[in-house]
Amino acid sequence: MRKYTKYLVALIVIVALWFTISPPRFWVNLIHNVQPTAEVGAALVQKHDCRNCHRIEDTGALVGPDLDKILTHKSTDEIERWLRNPRAMNPNTPMPNYHFSDTEIAALLAYLKTLNP
Repeated sequence: MRKYTKYLVALIVIVALWFTISPPRFWVNLIHNVQPTAEVGAALVQKHDCRNCHRIEDTGALVGPDLDKILTHKSTDEIERWLRNPRAMNPNTPMPNYHFSDTEIAALLAYLKTLNP
C-alpha cells in the first residue's frame, strides 16, 4: 500500500490543479450557483471589474466593446458563449475566462438587458 501513496498524492495534486486552472462545468455550476437576477449581474460586473475594459452605463474603458447596447447587435447566445469561454470565440481576445456558472451568465445577461430595454 505504501508503494501507491506517491501515486495517490500525485493524482490528488493533478485533480486539484485541474479544478483550479480549468474547472469542469459541473463544478463551476455547483460552487457558483446564484440567483439569475439583474441585481446579481450588476454585482458580478462590479466584482470582476468589467469596467476596466468595457464601457457600461456611460462609465469605464473602451478596451472591449461598449456593453450598454451590446444586445442590439449581438444575440444572447453569442454573449453567453463569450462569457462561457472567451478564447473559444476569439483565441486572441484579451478577455480572461472567469469560469462563470450558468446562473452567473444568466444574471449577467439579465443585467445587460436592463441597459438597453
